[in-house]
Amino acid sequence: MPGRYLEEVEVPVAQAIELVDGGGAWLLDVREPSEWDAGHAVSAHHIPMRELEARQHELPEDEQILVICLSGGRSRMVTEALLRADYPAANVAGGMQAWHAAGAAVVHDDGTPGEVA
Repeated sequence: MPGRYLEEVEVPVAQAIELVDGGGAWLLDVREPSEWDAGHAVSAHHIPMRELEARQHELPEDEQILVICLSGGRSRMVTEALLRADYPAANVAGGMQAWHAAGAAVVHDDGTPGEVA
């Protein structure tokens, strides 16, 4: 369906938050387990960058994927790889640092407030 997926390779954090909160995107956090454990976005799915190839089957093929890391570097590399593999992916500009700075929730797995690490 034309226009269903983002055409941008990178999206501003405010747009990413809106898409994720509205159910219009699947948020993929590619940070290391220790970073995830410190805090993550409420609805994020965690697949560390180094595990992505082995866990590719967990990715949705028919949803917009937004990729996030700490500051945007690793997620940019993952986004480019996903685009080459024909996944509808876009990088979240500024990563979790921007996510948190924009006032979006960062939590632990049990829902208690987390931090960006």
